[in-house]
Amino acid sequence: MSTTNRPWSLVLAAGEGSRLRSMTTDLHGVTVPKQFCSLVGGPSLLRLALSRAAQASPWARITTIVAQHHEPWWKGQLGFLPSSNIIVQPRNRGTALGILLPLIRILTRDPMAHLVVLPSDHFVADELVLGHSIQMALTEIEQRPGTTVLLGIVPHEPDPQFGWIVPSEGEASGAREVARFVEKPPVQIAEQLMQLGAVWNSFILVAAGSAILRLFERKLPVVTETLRMALHRSAPPDALERAYAEIDSFDFCKDVLEGLEPMLRVLPVPRCGWSDLGTPDRVRSCLRGVQFDARQTGSLQFYRPPGRNHLHRPAPHAEHVLA
Repeated sequence: MSTTNRPWSLVLAAGEGSRLRSMTTDLHGVTVPKQFCSLVGGPSLLRLALSRAAQASPWARITTIVAQHHEPWWKGQLGFLPSSNIIVQPRNRGTALGILLPLIRILTRDPMAHLVVLPSDHFVADELVLGHSIQMALTEIEQRPGTTVLLGIVPHEPDPQFGWIVPSEGEASGAREVARFVEKPPVQIAEQLMQLGAVWNSFILVAAGSAILRLFERKLPVVTETLRMALHRSAPPDALERAYAEIDSFDFCKDVLEGLEPMLRVLPVPRCGWSDLGTPDRVRSCLRGVQFDARQTGSLQFYRPPGRNHLHRPAPHAEHVLA
């Protein structure tokens, strides 16, 4: 890939993390969204996601979307990014708008942008495996222009709490066409999906920005045009706030991807100790076996932590600089 076509990375960090409130609420009743928390006192999940993004993109092309009301938490953690790369969402309107808003802003700056979309609440034990798969996906979209590649994690158990992606038959390796999505199936169905070669939907995707925009134009044309108009240079200062007040919430997988399977491919990612830390049980599972070595960014040591398992909640404006 040429230097002039280095991909952009978008880190999604505007969610509420409501399912982990029991672990991220302090004695004063203040709840910190999980992306601003850390495992066993290491870097915050957001900072780890930004480090993950840096494996694919130069820092000047790393962007993140955050929520306006989370400013006390993200302001201290994002000071090293250009202000134009910090995209503030007026309010939460679901994962679809969490991608669409920064997507339009990035394409305004670079209409030819290739994009790696990364959630900020993931844990990955082996970053090298995931990083290699992201590079494979970038190669795939170079070879197949217009393709959107979803990264699916090869499962080690039939977890009913994950969304699943079923690849089409006929291709032995590499990225394959998407046959269908299955959201949080019962264990018995998940076992059958594993036998079919289905993978966990990691919500990590790689594509040309224009290809992702076409997905939105197909499924949410009115919302897409509304945001375009609100972000136009001639729009009044409060246009985005007013647009968000009127737009409903949309889920990216359910409301955008489903039904457009022929436009999508899925790349299986070998087992790499991935988790989306979506439930307290998943957090406890990670904490039972892993701690961060602060001397090396993203490196890990295995250990059994003392005391009660928990997420470390950083103070507002606290910096967690990766080594």
